[in-house]
Amino acid sequence: MNKLWILTKQVYKQKVRSKSFISLSLLYVAVIAVAVYWSDIANLIFKDEPIDVALVNETDVDIKTIFTSNDDITFSYLDTSIEELHSQLEKNELDAVVTISELNSQLKADIATYTPLPLNAQSTISSYVDYASKIFGIQALNLSATDAEKILNSQPVITMTNLNEKISGKSEGEKTSGLLASYAIGIVIYFFVTMFLSMITTDVASEKGSRALEMLLVSVKPGTHFQSKINGVLLLAVTQFAIIIGAIFILLSLKDFTSTSDASSFDMVQSLISELSLSYVFYVIAFIFLTVVLFLIIGALFGSLVSKVEEASQVLTPAMMLLLVGFYVMISGIANPDTLLIKIFSYIPLTSGMVMPMRIGATDLSPIEPILSLGVLIATVVLGYLFSLSFYKRSVLTYSSGGIIQKFKTVFKVTTK
Repeated sequence: MNKLWILTKQVYKQKVRSKSFISLSLLYVAVIAVAVYWSDIANLIFKDEPIDVALVNETDVDIKTIFTSNDDITFSYLDTSIEELHSQLEKNELDAVVTISELNSQLKADIATYTPLPLNAQSTISSYVDYASKIFGIQALNLSATDAEKILNSQPVITMTNLNEKISGKSEGEKTSGLLASYAIGIVIYFFVTMFLSMITTDVASEKGSRALEMLLVSVKPGTHFQSKINGVLLLAVTQFAIIIGAIFILLSLKDFTSTSDASSFDMVQSLISELSLSYVFYVIAFIFLTVVLFLIIGALFGSLVSKVEEASQVLTPAMMLLLVGFYVMISGIANPDTLLIKIFSYIPLTSGMVMPMRIGATDLSPIEPILSLGVLIATVVLGYLFSLSFYKRSVLTYSSGGIIQKFKTVFKVTTK
């Protein structure tokens, strides 16, 4: 146990001080900072001056309450003739002139420009015109503008009643929050596994290729070396995760401290988290931890198969392909998390960590399903660990060439338990 802890600590210190880990951690912090401050960055880089739009109303509809100015468009209501307004367009004093009139009992909008409008401005004006057209149609029924507004802005009261006591139905808000959270979790798992799977495989392959492992195994059992690699890289993954969580907390605190807006970033995050249950959080932590452990076991096993570090990418290809398949299946669930494809991959151990949290958060499923998926993942981790530990003792000092299948055959052929 003492040797295991010494080797684990050595692996952890070596990796946590490496330039790659530090630079990647800084990159994660930078990406999080961009995401947190994106609205400010977008305003600084992409924000242009608001365009000036003149409105000419030839109907009885009160469009002043509909066409409201914002940060992108400034509306002005002018009594100037159309010819004069068009002249201002040519002089770049205006960006657009919108004339609202009536044609065959329908609202007509003529949008005149000298320079084509940006897409966002076109979409905004079109949405305002569409809303004004609805108001015009309702007023044709001799309803007041107040009544028209009330009809258009009325919201239905929707309640969900589930008569099956075995399944607790989620609200739309809970499913949406679960979908967003699961999408973020899938991305975290993909990048974490990709990084640390490659790290542990190349680390073992590097020691084996340089023959340093042969000297180390004189005083340390192969099983102890195998466990130390997994423990050290797993602690590194936990450290990376803690850095990300800490960066999010600090950046959100700084944003709320420096922001002049009354809206709090923490309140937004809290409102999202409040839609998630404690059981969901438990399952997420369990699936993330077990998925990372499973791929670390696979990575250490694959690292012991190769004879030099240049072959590491070759043996990693099958695991990376399975990981990529699970990632794309998870992305497909954003559109519809209730498909049969999502259900199947939520039980496959190598992909369930990314897919099952989406089903738990964004669908209505019986309590036994996530338990079953988690049980399959736990059993796979245990069996994979026992097999890899036994196989590692055989393969770590065996040097062979060929593909991954050939390497497995060679190890079983030339070694005994």
